Amino acid sequence: MEKHYEQPMASPESSEPNPPMYGEYEVSRDSIPRRIFDSFKRDPNAHATPKGAVGADGKVFDVESAARNTAESPLARKLKGRHLQMIAIGGSIGTGLFVGSGKALANGGPASLLIAYGIIGVMLYCTVHALGEMAVLFPVAGSFSAYSTRFLDPAWGFAMGWNYAMQWLVVLPLEIVAASITVDYWNYNTTKPLNAAWVAIFLAIIITINLFGVKGYGEAEFFFAIVKVIAIVGFIILGIVIDCGGGPNGGYVGGHLWHDPGAFNHGFKGLCSVFVTAAFAFAGTELVGLAAAETANPRKSLPTAVKQVFWRITLFYIVSLTIVGLLVPYNDPALLSGTSSSDAKASPFVIAIKDAGIGGLPSVMNVVILIAVLSVGNSSIYGSSRTMAALAEQNQAPKLLAYIDRKGRPLVAIFIASGLGFLAFLAASSKQTEAFNWMLALSGLSSIFTWGSICLAHIRFRKGWAVQGHSLDELAFRSQPGVIGSWVGFAINCLVLIAQFWTGFAPIGYADDSASVLVTDFFQAYLAAPIVLAFYIPYKLYFRTPFIRAKDMDLHSGIRELNLAELLAEERAEKASWPKWKKWYKVVC
Repeated sequence: MEKHYEQPMASPESSEPNPPMYGEYEVSRDSIPRRIFDSFKRDPNAHATPKGAVGADGKVFDVESAARNTAESPLARKLKGRHLQMIAIGGSIGTGLFVGSGKALANGGPASLLIAYGIIGVMLYCTVHALGEMAVLFPVAGSFSAYSTRFLDPAWGFAMGWNYAMQWLVVLPLEIVAASITVDYWNYNTTKPLNAAWVAIFLAIIITINLFGVKGYGEAEFFFAIVKVIAIVGFIILGIVIDCGGGPNGGYVGGHLWHDPGAFNHGFKGLCSVFVTAAFAFAGTELVGLAAAETANPRKSLPTAVKQVFWRITLFYIVSLTIVGLLVPYNDPALLSGTSSSDAKASPFVIAIKDAGIGGLPSVMNVVILIAVLSVGNSSIYGSSRTMAALAEQNQAPKLLAYIDRKGRPLVAIFIASGLGFLAFLAASSKQTEAFNWMLALSGLSSIFTWGSICLAHIRFRKGWAVQGHSLDELAFRSQPGVIGSWVGFAINCLVLIAQFWTGFAPIGYADDSASVLVTDFFQAYLAAPIVLAFYIPYKLYFRTPFIRAKDMDLHSGIRELNLAELLAEERAEKASWPKWKKWYKVVC
């Protein structure tokens, strides 16, 4: 006999909804305060790096574990192509260009200014392409410090990581004070308490931006960079008009100032003294590589951003400083009138507009300088927090720094970086100048060591890539200057270190200084070198870390696309069908 089974009907009295079927889901929305509170909790998928295999003496550094954990970092991947491009073009350009170039012009003259910035620009072009090649293939947390650990020596990676973190940790209070001094441009009678009030305002703005996570950093830098690009392009156009005699004061200027007072000042030593100023002005260009770990698709976005660095160097530095050298004589007393390295009154950009008799625009340029200073302060928290978190991931820093919340923010590292920003309240102290000269000394040569390490890591990476049987066709992005460019970049970094040692040991006008002043000036110029050695040597001796051999390099951890070969083949087939103009465009952009 046939049996009939009926589906049980829901009781009409029952008000409970049926549970979702398999494959369906329901969106659960907590209250806004609850969601904000929960976002600060640790990401359940995050981890502090577990200890690797430890030897009998308990002092063995596990290179493979370090590489794996930087590759698996739970940082949020929310940066888009437009963010990376603007970070590459205008990110972290601050007082080094807008104000520091004035002192460089006074010390070396317009020709030395262009030569030094041009040489550093060539080095940066080679360095960023080398970094781009590695970051596209391995978009890992910590970027260049992690590459030093993976391809050179874990002890050197440890030293480079802390060198870079310390550089940005001290830059934050420096830039906040610079912002408060920039405001003094409109108020010559600013009191110390008012200065401290501006420090509090700017510090609150920068910390708030970074608490919005990498998306907040990206959007802020996008806005800051657009303002700087518009200002520089506007200054170049205005400068050409003034030089041709179109300013209110009239009169053709041309290249007159290159003959009177001249193209050079203080000879070869004047040229060498400009190198470090130029390096400080270019600092932060490498941030585009650090941001790769938090980019949605670095294989697509990063190559374009890396190519934009050429235009950053050419437009922001070479062309704009050429205009500055044509409009401002190196013996203009206003160039050395600044009360600090961030005083906009000593900016050659402001002086050029003032000397042309244009009213109002100097204040506009000063607003741009203020925005540029806030941009660098914003980058400083980002750069230091991500580097410290990556060091913790590799067991090279306290594990607490590896705390990453559910929004992908390295929260503890951000709080520590922000906390050091409160040193900016020294601006209201009588010891302001002395304190900040030493903090500036910490960051002075740090970038040179970072860039040299990137070039050397790329040279070793290419060696390991070849030894392990890989071809260059397997690379998603290839450095345009190649290994030769990395050797050139490494050599220029070494020459800058030598030049800085000479100008630090025997600065311009040293015959008139006392021995104590000379010793102080030398250590303020070269402080980063002994600090790097103080990190490297004890770590090397304690952990007995090996120099990584080409055959032992980890060339797999951190590659995101498992089917990379197929993806590259499809892209190359697509590029082959492009018209010639598009192929040329993609080479430079």
